[in-house]
Amino acid sequence: MNREALRDRLREYYLLTRLDRPIGILLLLWPTLWALWLAAEGWPDLHVLAVFVAGVVLMRSAGCVINDYADRDFDRHVQRTRDRPITAGRVSPREALVLFAVLCLLAFALVLTLNRLTILMSFGGVLLAAVYPFTKRYTHLPQVVLGAAFGWAIPMAFAAQTGTVPKLAWLLFTVNVLWSTAYDTMYAMVDREDDLKIGVKSTAILFGEADRLVIGILQGLVLLGLVLAGRMAGLGGLYYLGLLAAAALALYQQYLIRNRDRQGCFQAFLNNNWFGAAVFAGIFLDYLNRLGA
Repeated sequence: MNREALRDRLREYYLLTRLDRPIGILLLLWPTLWALWLAAEGWPDLHVLAVFVAGVVLMRSAGCVINDYADRDFDRHVQRTRDRPITAGRVSPREALVLFAVLCLLAFALVLTLNRLTILMSFGGVLLAAVYPFTKRYTHLPQVVLGAAFGWAIPMAFAAQTGTVPKLAWLLFTVNVLWSTAYDTMYAMVDREDDLKIGVKSTAILFGEADRLVIGILQGLVLLGLVLAGRMAGLGGLYYLGLLAAAALALYQQYLIRNRDRQGCFQAFLNNNWFGAAVFAGIFLDYLNRLGA
């Protein structure tokens, strides 16, 4: 393979892993950082932090690959996805499976540098990542499975940092499942008409005309769960200021989806990056303030 062909092949892998669209990495990274800071009650161990940040990038990339492999026959019928590398024929299904395996092995190699509990829990994360893309064929709740897959890093982070998985970890995991269901429903609203035609299931289809109401209820439960997490962790005023900012962003997202148009729903989905960042800023600043006190 000459240099130009190699460059073209790597570009297709780059597009397949969605590294050109980092929103998925950020939505996975923020709750992981929440967990690491809360588990450490401040700055986490730098090695643990590095492993989890790299792991987020690798596993999100792997998730995109297996998702496109699973959806290769559906994607050509959806406006937003018809030009993806596998469905467009630029990457073969076999290549995609090999790439998925390589990314998972690289992530597992990182996990092997952590404690035994974290290593054992990593198998659950890989299983969730592999199963999620196929759930939309059988249930209208694939967004819930995505939330579990994205949130599995939370108990793993506590396991890596403290050697245990306390109640706080599972509370944050539940919060993340609810949050992921809310924002991925916004994302599914973009494709709802196409999905109805091809038979793909989603919470956007399940909720129907009640979609905005259900998303609002989920957002409220997320904020309530984060308040409970803050009380459990003994966090102070700066954390709750972060939650106030997150609540304002949730209201803005409701405004964006008010007409259920594709662009507004997609912008609301993207805005959840700032929601996650606001929560982390509250956690980070609260612990930083304690150091300066």
